[in-house]
Parts: sequence; structure tokens; C-alpha cells
Amino acid sequence: MNPNLLAIVGIIVLVVLFILRMPVAYAMGIVGFAGFALATSLEGAFAILGKDFFATFSSGALTVLPMFVFMGVIMSYTGISHRLFNCAYKWLGQLPGGLAVATCYACAAFGACCGSTNAGAATMSKVTVPEMIKHDYDVSMATASVASAGSLAIMIPPSTVLIIYGVLTEESIGKLFIAGIIPGIMLATIFALTVYIMCRRNPRLGPPGEKTTLKEKMRSLLGITEVLILFVFIMGGILIGFFTPTEAGAAGAAGALIIGLARRQLKWKDLLTGFAETAKISAMIFLILTCATIFGHFMAVTRVPFILSEWLGELALHPIIIMIMIVFGYLIGGCFMDSFALVVLTVPVLYPVIQRLGFDPIWFGVMIVLVAEMGVITPPVGVNVYVIKGVFPEIPLEKIFRGVWPFIIGMWICALIIMFFPQIVTFLPKYMSY
Repeated sequence: MNPNLLAIVGIIVLVVLFILRMPVAYAMGIVGFAGFALATSLEGAFAILGKDFFATFSSGALTVLPMFVFMGVIMSYTGISHRLFNCAYKWLGQLPGGLAVATCYACAAFGACCGSTNAGAATMSKVTVPEMIKHDYDVSMATASVASAGSLAIMIPPSTVLIIYGVLTEESIGKLFIAGIIPGIMLATIFALTVYIMCRRNPRLGPPGEKTTLKEKMRSLLGITEVLILFVFIMGGILIGFFTPTEAGAAGAAGALIIGLARRQLKWKDLLTGFAETAKISAMIFLILTCATIFGHFMAVTRVPFILSEWLGELALHPIIIMIMIVFGYLIGGCFMDSFALVVLTVPVLYPVIQRLGFDPIWFGVMIVLVAEMGVITPPVGVNVYVIKGVFPEIPLEKIFRGVWPFIIGMWICALIIMFFPQIVTFLPKYMSY
């Protein structure tokens, strides 16, 4: 079979398997293995299968992943979500929609401990949604704000998606982490402004909370001091070259353990559960990455990524127009696929295109993560929306989806700002020592 035709057939079969709800890893692995066998030989396919599994699960670069996953799991047992929300509420609760505004920043801060959008949405929703409903917030506003802000966990470091992007492209994970800080804070602020503007125009969506004294505000900071110190220690260490990302992950995991033990909130049962959850999450990510690598080898032997790169490079269009087309493609793909799987599947194909067009790879990594964030709240997949629905089954799904559209607009605004002002992303990495 003609290699180009084989690649098209493989992509169609892959999409069909996604529609049939086959797990992403299995779908990519099956199509990649079968396609490689047809393009070369069955013996070659088995050889690449064994090689890719061994290379992924023995990768030294990927040891950073379970470290940060463990850090996030342990921090979730320390009551940090309550303390972050309490602190944000004390400082911002008196604003129109103050509880939802506080939710946006609390989710951003929790993302710095977690790295998983699903975990962020699930954990923070248990704290914030009941409080907002108790204070007569519109249900759509309450649930959509935490579903949207929960997505910040894959932008604000330590981000599992940025780690995988760095591994796939061999870009510096440390630079990707540092590059995600300002866009993450900017997007959290855009979410907060979205809530503020909507609730200022229609107070019934989210009435202001009670005013708090300066003493109460300062006391609330004590509850999150250790988290701030840990975050600054890890990210600052990466920035100045004191840590490699892997060492930072180990330091973060150790710091999370120390915080949990010091606060006497980490029980032996929680620790064992944390180990099990870390192993489960890490194994899932490693399997997806392995199967995506197999699929990538299939695409490579058909030469589709290189043909696509040459074709896009020869188009008589400004590179920024091509980038908008790519971003729009990610937006559509995010409606049907989990953000992590989408990045793993597409980066090996599009990375050569980005290099050919002359875009900064670090900037592109942050950009696609931002666009992939939209996918976790857009229908029909909208995984964060389903997470909130799972936590609060009594809330109709359509109410949550109805509330996310203003936040999607906010994401688009953030994406356009970063697209036309890439210095926002590339500014901090320039000061790294390596």
C-alpha cells in the first residue's frame, strides 16, 4: 500500500476507535503497531514495540513525572485546598462574585501543588461549590468557575503535560516550567476578571461576600506559607540552576511529605494510598506515551510529518496565519480528546512544522497547552465538566456547560495575547542558567 494512503487509513481508524470509546493508549498502540507492520514487516513491528516500551519505562528524563505526581497526591491529603480557598476568600471575597474570584486564584495555587487538571477540579470543587451555593450563587457560575480554573493545573508548573512535551521534543523541562508561570497567572487573572465583570453586571450570579479585616487577611496567609516556600524553592532552584527538574521533583515530593507530617494531617493509610495513586497515574501516563511513540514511528515511516512540514512551509501564507490554523485544529481536537492525549498524539507530527516555520519551541509548548486547556471544558468531551458532574450528580450537565462559555472566551483572549506578544512566555526562560 502507498505510504501516504496507509497513513490516512491509519488516522481514520484511530479516529473511529476514539469515537468507539477505546482507551487512547490502546487505540494509538494498535494502529501504530499494525501500521508499522504493514509499512515494514511484522518482525520490525515487534522489534519497535519492545524497544519503545523499554525506552519509555526506563527513561531517566521521565523520572521527574512520578515525583511531581506524588507531590500533588500527598499535598491533597494535607488540607491545602481548604487553606488556599480560605486565604483567597479573605483577600478577594468582598468583590462582586468574590467566592468565584477566590476560586480562580485558589485553583491556580492548587495547580502549583498538583499538576493534574482532573484532580484540581475534583478537589477544589468539593471545597468551593458548596460554599458558593450556600451564599446563593448561580449554579452555572459556581460550577463553571471551578471547572475552568481547575484547568490551570496543566499550565502552572509542575505541569505533567509540559513534562511530556519536553520529553517528546527534547526541550528543557525547566525552561518549560518557568515559561508557564506568567501565562498561568495571567489566565487566572482573566478568569477572575470574567467573574468580576459578569457579577458586577448581574449581582444575582454571585453576590459580594463579607468584608474582612487586615488582621484576618494576614492570618490567612499563615495557612499557605509552607506551600509558597516550597513553590518558590522548587521553581527558584530550577531558574537559577540549583536543581534539575528531576531533582526539583524529588525535593517537591520530600517537601510535601515534610509538610504533611509537620501538620500531622498525613496518616499512614494516606501515605500508602498516595503511593498506590502515584503508581497508577504514572503507569497510565507512561503507557499513553509509549503507545504514542509507537504511533509516531508509524507516522515517521510513512513520512507524513515531513511531507506536512514541507507543504505548510511552502504555503504562501504568513507563519502566524499557519499558527492560527494549528491552534484552531487543537481547539477542534480538544472537543473530542483529552488534552494530555491530544498533545502526545500531535506533537511528534507538528514539531517539525514549528521548527521549519521558525517559531520558538518553548513558546509553542505553552501555547498548545493553553489551547488544550480549552478542550477540558468544551463539549462534548469536556472532561472537567464531567468531573464536576461526578462530584455533584444532582447538578444538570447542561447547566455546567452553559456557564463555561465566558471562560472559553477568556482563554481565547489569553491565547491571542500570547500569540502576538510571545515575550510573555520567553521572558523568564532567558534568565535561566542552563
